[in-house]
Amino acid sequence: MKLPDTAPYLPSAPAHGFGQCACHPAGQAPTRRMFTGLLLGTAAGGVLAQEAPQEGVAVKEDRATKYAKKLVSAEQVERAGSQQYMQMMGEAKQQGALVPANHPQVERLRYIGQRLLPFSPPFNPRAKQWRWEVNLINSPQLNAFCMPGGKIAFFTGILVKLELSDDEVAAIMGHEIAHALREHARERMGKTAATRIGANVLSAVFGLGNLGDAAMQMGAQLLTMKFGREDESEADLIGMDLAARAGYDPKAGVSLWQKMGAQNKGAPPQWMSTHPSGPTRIKDIEATLPQVAGLYARAAKPDRRFPVAKG
Repeated sequence: MKLPDTAPYLPSAPAHGFGQCACHPAGQAPTRRMFTGLLLGTAAGGVLAQEAPQEGVAVKEDRATKYAKKLVSAEQVERAGSQQYMQMMGEAKQQGALVPANHPQVERLRYIGQRLLPFSPPFNPRAKQWRWEVNLINSPQLNAFCMPGGKIAFFTGILVKLELSDDEVAAIMGHEIAHALREHARERMGKTAATRIGANVLSAVFGLGNLGDAAMQMGAQLLTMKFGREDESEADLIGMDLAARAGYDPKAGVSLWQKMGAQNKGAPPQWMSTHPSGPTRIKDIEATLPQVAGLYARAAKPDRRFPVAKG
């Protein structure tokens, strides 16, 4: 079944999404450390280990990141994300751009999501409480995202124009889930609150003022939230981990970014760009493959495979 070609107007859709982020200023030291392979055991505070310490992707937060998250409630960010998502789905439905649940590509996305999601709680225990959703919107944009609290959306443009395999879809979905699990939006809101937002908004975030106003502020930020290079790299590698455990080939991240590179010819060099360059991402993915190879080798493989989306 072919996907119709539409271009809906979705004012509630976030500006961020797959392959879109904001970079750190040149020379600025990163604020979060990420590492793969052998962990430091109990001596490494804040580490979220996976099923075996010698493989898989693990993450560690520094003090600045932990402090930033303390400034903004996880519950409020998730509530704002859910409200924004519901509004966007309503806009898409009104314009006939919400692809129905019985469409093969929606079934495909939801099947892949069902395989990835059971492996998400080790990266964030709150994921067990999230009411996950996966939807598909008719739009030519090459985009996909996961709002705080587990609200996932793909645009048909990224499926059709990149002719994605199931493994490549899993790489994208894992990447977007990782942003939500690592609470990158909450972290950036906290840093913004600490440096740019007035005392009135801070008091609302802390519960001292009008919580409704705080939610509106958060919703507005979610529309324009973009992630930094470090966030994007972390999401790439955690996404590989999730995909490998779900039985999808983690090497698909390489072919995915090769396709993205072909679509983005003429993009500025990495130091001027708002996201890591394709070659850099591919290099990082290839370097991490040994840490997830065993996970993929042992994982139960999908019992369903889906055709490539056609426009």
